[in-house]
Amino acid sequence: MTKPSLRNQILDAGLKVMFRKGYIGSGVRDIVAEAQAPQGSFTNHFRSKEIFAREVLDRYFEHTLGLVSQALDDKSLPARERLRRYLDIITVRLAADDFTRGCLIGDFSLEAIPHSEMLRSRLVEIFAQWRAPFAACIAEAQAAGEIATTFTADDLAEFLLASWEGAILRMKVERSAAPLERFKTIAFNTVFKEQ
Repeated sequence: MTKPSLRNQILDAGLKVMFRKGYIGSGVRDIVAEAQAPQGSFTNHFRSKEIFAREVLDRYFEHTLGLVSQALDDKSLPARERLRRYLDIITVRLAADDFTRGCLIGDFSLEAIPHSEMLRSRLVEIFAQWRAPFAACIAEAQAAGEIATTFTADDLAEFLLASWEGAILRMKVERSAAPLERFKTIAFNTVFKEQ
């Protein structure tokens, strides 16, 4: 009789551990302990911690894209409001964790890239893929006259994501929604203000 694979269980545990301890602080022992799996199960499925971390990152990003779609694909709202809705959805999720957990994409960008060219390259791809739906939504808002055309939609999408990631970092330090709300208030009263 074949034993059931513990691969998904280990990946789920890895996400939890990497949120708590970061890329560098997460050891294979921590991950398999969280998964309640033998250490050999990790090495059976993953050739290295770096490859494992990429899979965890990809799973996290897939989930993030689902949240992007939930907010930005809702054509019943004006495009500008859909941008704000995404930030509000994320704020609620971060509040549910008492502002102790941030964004794994941002965390890996700070911590993993000095140690892994593979993760750095993947993060470049992730940011490009992540930016695209925001740029499309911003372009739609610009075409509708909701947002000024002073800057390109791509530049505004880059600004939105980079600044939001910075607000999330401050949120983790302060353990408060204040940096997130401050960003939303300023961004939607300046860069993304109604025409």
